[in-house]
Amino acid sequence: MLNLKTKITQIHYTKDPEGILFDILKFCSYFYGFGSRLKNFLYDNKLIKPKKVNAYVISVGNMTTGGVGKTPVVSEIAKYLVNLGKKVAIVSRGYGGRLNNKNINMISDGQSIYFDAVQAGDEPYWLAENTPGCYVFTCKNRYVAAKQAVDRFGVEIIILDDGFQHRKLHRDLDIVLMDSVKGFGNENLLPAGPLREGPEALDRIDKLVVVSKSVNHEVAQKVARIMHKRLKLSTSVCYTEPDYVYNIKTGQRLMEGLAVTAMCAIGQPQQFYNFLSDYEVVKTVTFDDHHQYAPIDIVDISGSIITTEKDAVKLARFDRDNIYALKLKTVINVEELLK
Repeated sequence: MLNLKTKITQIHYTKDPEGILFDILKFCSYFYGFGSRLKNFLYDNKLIKPKKVNAYVISVGNMTTGGVGKTPVVSEIAKYLVNLGKKVAIVSRGYGGRLNNKNINMISDGQSIYFDAVQAGDEPYWLAENTPGCYVFTCKNRYVAAKQAVDRFGVEIIILDDGFQHRKLHRDLDIVLMDSVKGFGNENLLPAGPLREGPEALDRIDKLVVVSKSVNHEVAQKVARIMHKRLKLSTSVCYTEPDYVYNIKTGQRLMEGLAVTAMCAIGQPQQFYNFLSDYEVVKTVTFDDHHQYAPIDIVDISGSIITTEKDAVKLARFDRDNIYALKLKTVINVEELLK
């Protein structure tokens, strides 16, 4: 039996949803929409002004909930800028981590990582691990975290992970991602649909990135052309593809064709499962996004488990040698994106 969160997610990505649950969610969305529009009206008309820090601020976000693929794109942008010799900090809300995000938490100084994935949250930890040379901070108040990064550590460029709706901090570039297949779902506002904001938010987008999570990128390229024409925005495609599967303890690669259990706790699990076509997936185990794993979650699973790198950072603390992660390769023209 599906849990409520899974049922709601299915409604979000059903073209013309019906039923009593959708009717209730639709009613609730009117209140959510009022609050969202009011906030945007106040900022758009400069009745509330965002705060500035003495650095160039890039926001990478999306208009829908979960699973679009922001985190690898944030990392690619940061690595590109670090390689140019810039001092860069990523600021994340730290959702799902045990650290108090009312505080400013420095997850990494670009050399050392100070917290594990359970404390920091899976995405900030993954960013710290995969973006050498870059500071990573978590804090609910992105402005105070960004200000500390600039004032104390001399950071020149701030990248906001999932920052599109966080209007308290002024940004110089707003990059918004959308899934090439899921799009904007049923195009309803939360909680009836996946949209965090209404169409008034489209005017704030500087660059749109269509994320292709498939080995066939024709759909994404077509969507990018349509969105460019419809929104008159600079639009590009980010290509995400499976690379290889490796043991999270030893790094040894897993031979293709083997029978495996696929397990994840991410926003769009089916896209991950689709990437495992080179293996015989005998079972899938899906948890809610940002699930904090416990040993009981995997105690009954025998044979090889393949998970995402986002999940792997939380599973690595368990004494199991049969857990593997899928390494994805993210291809995006960052130079063109930042022009």
